[in-house]
Amino acid sequence: MTTDGGTVADDGAKKAHVLIVDDEPALSGLLTRLLTAKGYVVETANDGPSAIAAIAERPPDVILLDVVLPGMDGFTICRRLKNDPRTRLMPVILITGLADRESRIKGLAAGADDFLTKPVDSQELLARVGSLARFKRYTDDLDSAASIIMALGVMIESRAGYTEGHCHRVANHATALGRRLGLGPDDLQALYRGGFLHDIGMLAIPDSLLRRRGPLEPEEFDIVKSHTVVGDTLCSQLRSLHAVRAIVRHHHERSDGTGYPDGLRGSEIPVIAQIISLVDVFDALTTDRPYQLTQSVEEAIGTLRAQVERGWRESELVEHFAAIVLGGGLHTFTPATVA
Repeated sequence: MTTDGGTVADDGAKKAHVLIVDDEPALSGLLTRLLTAKGYVVETANDGPSAIAAIAERPPDVILLDVVLPGMDGFTICRRLKNDPRTRLMPVILITGLADRESRIKGLAAGADDFLTKPVDSQELLARVGSLARFKRYTDDLDSAASIIMALGVMIESRAGYTEGHCHRVANHATALGRRLGLGPDDLQALYRGGFLHDIGMLAIPDSLLRRRGPLEPEEFDIVKSHTVVGDTLCSQLRSLHAVRAIVRHHHERSDGTGYPDGLRGSEIPVIAQIISLVDVFDALTTDRPYQLTQSVEEAIGTLRAQVERGWRESELVEHFAAIVLGGGLHTFTPATVA
């Protein structure tokens, strides 16, 4: 079994991981070169058992599967994958020299997603792999994220003592600011999800500290600050949430480097983290909290501008946000609008 790697440039995202299962070294090598040249990560297996082992060890995004293989034919492998809940959404392209109708019917019955006939046309191959790779990316991105994000947001609000609806408001405000700034769909989706998950690490902080009315001791405050790193670690376990990791880890950084956990400065702080930080503070200032007086929208914008003067925030972001909230330009966004 061999592995080759590459990156993609066409959509700014890493290309799919493709597993080629074929016992003909010449064809396997040709397909590997074609796909690697387009930035795909390519792995190969030359028989049924090694293919099953490779899939279990590192699930691919697309499988190019020859029909005639030693040990286990392609139809059997495909049927096995499609009957397993863990692998049934894995796209399988059957490659065969058998162009007859019966073989295609057998492949469809086994659950194959597409077919290629030898000799393989390189342009057709790339088009079919690209199409199925996009499909897999969409299904992976769901990854139950929509349901868990809402549930986690409610849990965070409850444990941290936030005003009900805080996460929804942060998500909507952040997405509105991101749209005004012309951010792309991936960043907008990260902002929406980050609105719910920016404080996910608070789930690991003791209630005694979260509910404390008075000031915290320095060592206690260090524990609370650790929610950024804890949250980053939690999000790293779910591929569909990797895009929000920058938000979760860095939404308490300040432009002058006095924030945490990494003391980033200025442009070192990802813009999506700066946006969430800004709208998070705005919502805290304008909603009822036991430790402070509620500010009007105008007063809250004044506070944010004062933080710009202190070097904590970027003036451009605050002024764009001020134009939105003072001009009545906030709208409600749903996950579908930022997908």
